[in-house]
Amino acid sequence: MQSERDTRSSADAVQPSRSNRTLVRAGAALAAVGAAACAALVVALLARESGGTSAQAMPLVHAATTTMGTSMDGSQMQGSEYWSAVGGTTIPAGGQVRTYYVGADEVAWNYAPDGRNRVTGDPFDQVADTFVESGPGRIGSTYRKCIYRGYSDASFRHLEVRAANDRYLGLLGPVIRAEVGDTIRVVFRNACAFPTSVHPHGVFYAKGSEGAPYADGTRGAAKLDDTVPRGGRHTYVWKVPERAGPGPGDGSSVMWMYHSHVDEVADTYAGLMGPIEITRHGMARSDGSPKDVDREMFVLYAVMDENESPFLRDNLRRFAKPPAPHDLDDEEFGESNLMHSINGYMFGNGPAMTVRKGEHVRWYVMSMGTEVDLHTPHWHGNDVVVNGMRMDVVSLLPATMVVADMVPDNAGVWLFHCHVNDHLRAGMLTTYRVT
Repeated sequence: MQSERDTRSSADAVQPSRSNRTLVRAGAALAAVGAAACAALVVALLARESGGTSAQAMPLVHAATTTMGTSMDGSQMQGSEYWSAVGGTTIPAGGQVRTYYVGADEVAWNYAPDGRNRVTGDPFDQVADTFVESGPGRIGSTYRKCIYRGYSDASFRHLEVRAANDRYLGLLGPVIRAEVGDTIRVVFRNACAFPTSVHPHGVFYAKGSEGAPYADGTRGAAKLDDTVPRGGRHTYVWKVPERAGPGPGDGSSVMWMYHSHVDEVADTYAGLMGPIEITRHGMARSDGSPKDVDREMFVLYAVMDENESPFLRDNLRRFAKPPAPHDLDDEEFGESNLMHSINGYMFGNGPAMTVRKGEHVRWYVMSMGTEVDLHTPHWHGNDVVVNGMRMDVVSLLPATMVVADMVPDNAGVWLFHCHVNDHLRAGMLTTYRVT
């Protein structure tokens, strides 16, 4: 079972037990999911009553009754046409093979490299120091991690340097882009101290490219993808059929993710996660991004539980001052290692997220983690459209992904943060700039 600890101020007088906090948080997550489902049903029923045909409302109402849906151009689909669109198994001809060279590399990662709260402009306060201050038995803001990084060729000698406007991606792996009809080829090398893999969501893969070890009845070559040892390599091949791309009601592109799945809990907390973007057939630029989008932003909201990282003891030796805690399950020590981050940065310490007024901006927002990873990213100053609905807050649960479109009309520097109170206090906030 994954560990979880409350992110509370040391000034709090009374706290419920850890087990009760877990139940409360799990209950809150279930309540949020239930509320979202009810809200969506109400919207669908109102749209139906008023004659509306929104892409979100119609399939929800009709899927259980007449198996009717909405096609890409807004017209109605019924029967076999509808289920053919749901299946989406067709792979259009003429696609290309897109090759990515991805390494799993060990790095010293600093969640707060500027050494101060960049959102307020002030030094870290007592609550922030719970997470970022190094000292006796406290690791601080820097941890040894294993992350995906992009390389220019199979020699893995030439690390790809991110452009200045993409450095906000932080610890996320390289963005893997493709168009429906393409084939994605990931040449992977593991340089970390433990076995890793690359497991994708959404795309089509054979068993030899799944990247997840379990009793699936395969053997031999079909198991080589499961665990890539230190110094080892494996080439993953993923097809991109229609069902991997935008569905009825989606825009021109959708988001998936990839991550290591050897020990999924420890691997993802170590940092092994990245985004996949799939663009509708005929809508992609040469790099796979959608032609109708000017700027894309990929964002991970996650409480990175460094207590579950395979590097915990090593991080204590490297970055904490003696004496080490006698009990690694100590509540306060555990809390200090819960890094409430956006793309691996806390308290606005990441490189700037910059967009331009009037641009077509597509935000791809994702989360990973445990029951504390119920996140509500909120944009100040501008709003977004998700599934045909206008909003400025979206909801995330672990391993969920949301695509949100924005045409910013309000220039300035704006907050972008999780609206969950403890997450906000613990550093899950940053800014974005509209120029």
